[in-house]
Amino acid sequence: MTVAASVMAMAIAAPAFAAEPAPAADDSATTKEIVVTAQFRSQKLQDTPLSITAVNADLLKSRNQTDISQIAAQAPNVSLTPMGGAFGSSMAAYIRGIGQYDFNPAYEPGVGMYVDDVYYATLTGSVMDLLDLERVEVLRGPQGTLTGRNSIGGAIKLFSVKPNATNSGMVEAAYGARNRVDLRASANFALTDTVFMRVSGVYKRQDGYVNMVDYGCANPGNSLGITASAGSGKDCIVGKLGEKNYTGVRASIRYNPSDKFDWTIIGDYSYENRTNAAGVITSMNTAKTGGVDFTCGRFCTYANFYMAAGGQAGQSYSMPSNLTFSGWGVSSNATYSLSDDLKITSITAYRKYHQIFGTDDDYTPYSTIAGAGYNDLTFKFFSQELRVNGKIGSLGEWTLGGFYNDQTSVYFTRQDIRYIVPGVPALYLQFTGNDPIRANSKAAFGTVILHPMEGLTLTGGLRYTKEHKDYTFTRIRWDGGTLVDPFGVGALNGAVANYDGEKVDWRISADYRFSPNVMAYATVSTGFKGGGVTARPFTRTQATNGTFRPETLTAYEGGVKTDWLDRRLRLNASVFYNDYKNMQLPISDCSLLDGFAPGTDPFPCAAIQNAGDGKMYGFELEMSATPVPGLAIDGALSYIDGEWSRISSQVTSIKLTDPITSPNWKWSLGVQYDADMGSNGTLTPRLDLAHTGRQSLGRLAITAPLDYNPAMTLANARLTWKNPGKDLAISLEVSNLFDKYYTLPIRFAALYAFAGTGYSTVGRPREWAISVKKTF
Repeated sequence: MTVAASVMAMAIAAPAFAAEPAPAADDSATTKEIVVTAQFRSQKLQDTPLSITAVNADLLKSRNQTDISQIAAQAPNVSLTPMGGAFGSSMAAYIRGIGQYDFNPAYEPGVGMYVDDVYYATLTGSVMDLLDLERVEVLRGPQGTLTGRNSIGGAIKLFSVKPNATNSGMVEAAYGARNRVDLRASANFALTDTVFMRVSGVYKRQDGYVNMVDYGCANPGNSLGITASAGSGKDCIVGKLGEKNYTGVRASIRYNPSDKFDWTIIGDYSYENRTNAAGVITSMNTAKTGGVDFTCGRFCTYANFYMAAGGQAGQSYSMPSNLTFSGWGVSSNATYSLSDDLKITSITAYRKYHQIFGTDDDYTPYSTIAGAGYNDLTFKFFSQELRVNGKIGSLGEWTLGGFYNDQTSVYFTRQDIRYIVPGVPALYLQFTGNDPIRANSKAAFGTVILHPMEGLTLTGGLRYTKEHKDYTFTRIRWDGGTLVDPFGVGALNGAVANYDGEKVDWRISADYRFSPNVMAYATVSTGFKGGGVTARPFTRTQATNGTFRPETLTAYEGGVKTDWLDRRLRLNASVFYNDYKNMQLPISDCSLLDGFAPGTDPFPCAAIQNAGDGKMYGFELEMSATPVPGLAIDGALSYIDGEWSRISSQVTSIKLTDPITSPNWKWSLGVQYDADMGSNGTLTPRLDLAHTGRQSLGRLAITAPLDYNPAMTLANARLTWKNPGKDLAISLEVSNLFDKYYTLPIRFAALYAFAGTGYSTVGRPREWAISVKKTF
């Protein structure tokens, strides 16, 4: 690979200085150091032989970033997409093309999410506010020999500010477009000389930006005979999708009697009560809708979450068009140093959440074959991690650890999927589910880091994981009676699907510091995403035979980390090659699971199986510069491509010639300048640009060509004034500066073949806000 060769050549050609460089004339013009703990020891970012994007709290604020999904804009080859629609309050997380989009707790995330070293086991509830953070670390590539839970694609770690001995606080208020109100506050205080406490909270509220329009009101005398509803308001608008209504609080108490013992207990609570995501119809086939076009406009929908009478539905009804989520957790993180060379860390956590949301699966105001769902998901999670860190004199360091988690979900749902087989009695495809899903994972891991000679570091890691998952299916009538149907849905009632597996992963790495300013590294590592069971079977045999194995990855990576011009310029680069096996893909032919010859299964299919292999490769560049005092520039560029080497015949929606991942290109650029106005304080303008290449949306039909979201570039701007003491800041911010219209790269088109519609979530239009922040 020519890119890898040139990167390594640059590192080898660098002179090997023995002494630290002379300090820059002005420290304000040097790149700020960020200390990370990706290897469970405090290291400077430039000393860590991993591909990491690290962002501190100041940079998050200057970029207007307040929730985790926004971090992806500046992180190379990272995609974090709020899902909405049929997937509730969840987030699709991908790093280097590897991740997961389906919120169902039967499936494993491909990217590990951590808050204060506590693992978040599901995609639901992962669109978190960046409340009172110290920094964010985005680790690319398989994690596991150093991380509590195995993560095939990478890990995203959030670290909140620890309580300390200072008495301090902050209050911030913002008002903006569509009645946006943001309130944030934090307080830190010492209870005693050794006990400290920190409390923080956030409240966010904003009106939605996609109008829900009453079709009958807006189209009087329509051919469908739909009349205006009694609740129609001005301009026939009955509601707005895409609103915000979020509250979060966090409290932590820290006991730190000496440098040998440090114990922090954290509790948090979050609550959402808002309308569903801002969806609009983006694909329309009027031949399926009797010639009626149900598209409404760029920020408009006729969806009313309505279902006509039929089957068990004696009269028409509507699903909720809003979402509620409440979640809380407690954790304990204790570190005890037995000696200067031996340290023990224990992390214990318990989390629980409850989410309710409804779906309108076709986004039309009326359809006799459409689908809808009511979803009620509860989740409980316990985890325990124990690590021992030690040193081997000056030769090296080692880590031994164990991880255990136990989780239980109960997924209650009321489904109306009469669209699956049009023309049959609707009652056969209307059911209630109340499914418990239990899972646990046990792991032991270890890493040794050796320094055999000056400048050279060798790292080896090993991990053993054993996991279990079981899914019990409930399929009964809405009234609680026995569901008898010709498809086998009712026969699922009481069926249990089980998965048990174990896996060994490893990592070897070498890095060499050619000078204080140049370090190069090479790594080979493996990872996996746990196996599981098919969560949406249509027959009992699909459930019991639908267990799938882990998907696996062998990743090869090389990179350099460099500082130039007296640390005024930082350039980090990496290249990678992923060998991806047994990918867990949705199949459309369940013949083998149901015991039929291939292609002859009469039953619908929505199973997951190990149905593909492929290769991925690419590179990443990250830059930060302070060319003159006050001026700061940061940027990133990434590319990824690859190809399929195997696609199962059970998969009809993907062809071997299709892209295995997209987008290929991403880049970002941020520029800010602190203008010193003496006794009048400072004025800081900042501009951020983020470009995403075109992204595949898949096919609307098996014979149709691929659809793509077009490439787009978004811009955000911010102007901040601070008083001379820098304890008061007033900011004006504008997001989506050029008012770009775009949709997120997830399209819900499960009903396109039946109802002729597919819908997507619209990105937020241009928004402004003014904020005031006071620090005490």
